[in-house]
Amino acid sequence: MIQLHNVSLAYQQGASALSNINLSIGKGDFVFLTGPSGAGKTSLLRLLYRALDPSRGQVLIDGQNITNIPAFQIPYLRRSIGVVFQDFKLLPNRTVFENVAITLEVLGWGRGDISKKTMHILKQMGIESKYDHMTQRLSGGEQQRVALARALVNDPKILLADEPTGNLDDANKNQILSIFKDANCRGTTVVVATHDRRLIEQSHMRLVTLIKGEIVEQMEKETTGSDQNL
Repeated sequence: MIQLHNVSLAYQQGASALSNINLSIGKGDFVFLTGPSGAGKTSLLRLLYRALDPSRGQVLIDGQNITNIPAFQIPYLRRSIGVVFQDFKLLPNRTVFENVAITLEVLGWGRGDISKKTMHILKQMGIESKYDHMTQRLSGGEQQRVALARALVNDPKILLADEPTGNLDDANKNQILSIFKDANCRGTTVVVATHDRRLIEQSHMRLVTLIKGEIVEQMEKETTGSDQNL
């Protein structure tokens, strides 16, 4: 599903953001990216939805080298990728419902289906009562839930999340992790960048650690008894 071959990324000033990254993430995998601030987690995510181009190497999604696709095809690539940005990137003059529904509108869904699916995901996130609120009037945690709903509403093939639980308390973090796991069980490949060690330890998922732009450690998902019985 996702492959990076000898990928490096340098800033304009010449400083290295990523160096010689080799990473393979299979279809249906759930992977945490971790490491200190400035380790390259966000840069790696941005390569995967073609917000950045590598200085060297190849980034493949479903076997296609996305660094070679022309600019007009990038929006089509992103239709199958849900992204939860660290700064949310919500539309400030739109309601919660409109911020989430816009994903389905772009994909050409009918009005009735848009309404049904949007309200369903808002209910999953526990913010259905806020559907007609303007996003700029929501708390940080509520805005984060709207961003999650927008990323998941079309059941994307790939979900990329950058610090998705940063403004949530422990109970809500557990709920968000459960939602990610549910999406993963439905076939979505999930990649989450996070500093939250408690979240990582609770999940028992595959872990990739970055330090100064290099992968220094990879740990596979812990196998539980329930996993073995699947």
